[in-house]
Amino acid sequence: MKELFRKYTAVLRFISLFLGTYFLLSLLYGGFLQLSKSGVYHPDYITHLVAEQSETLINEMGYTSKVLADPDYPGMQLFINDVMVGQIIEGCNSISVIILFIAFVISFAQNWKKTLLFLLGGAVLIYAVNLIRIAILAIALYQFPRYQEILHTVVFPGIIYSMVFLLWVLWVRSLPKNEGNE
Repeated sequence: MKELFRKYTAVLRFISLFLGTYFLLSLLYGGFLQLSKSGVYHPDYITHLVAEQSETLINEMGYTSKVLADPDYPGMQLFINDVMVGQIIEGCNSISVIILFIAFVISFAQNWKKTLLFLLGGAVLIYAVNLIRIAILAIALYQFPRYQEILHTVVFPGIIYSMVFLLWVLWVRSLPKNEGNE
């Protein structure tokens, strides 16, 4: 048994760090969401901020956009030219994707300075691309409402997850090679 643990130490380290980081950050984020329920921002501060920033970005793209708190649902209604094109909910704010990204990068962490810089840069990039993704999705839903299902469930999630995957590949390729990685 000792031999198996020695042989698979790197795999066990990866799994432990990944799951530990993912669960810890998810618990912290869940606590944040619980505390946000009684706050000023609907449905929570980050989702509210993403909705407002998406509105600004859509307006900068030449459309008239507005977001309103949904009184019946924990989300922000998104309108383009007075047509509701969707809801921005907690799952749209990119935090869950950033948590997944962080857990993966930390599970391969070696140099903490390099790791922290990559985490910060990656998280900012994911957040920014998510804002652009929401704005383009909203405009696409306004222009082509009949393609809502494929745009919302396939095309636009594929963009954000593909980018995260490419960041992971970049991270792994940036690590120094050793006998365990070759």
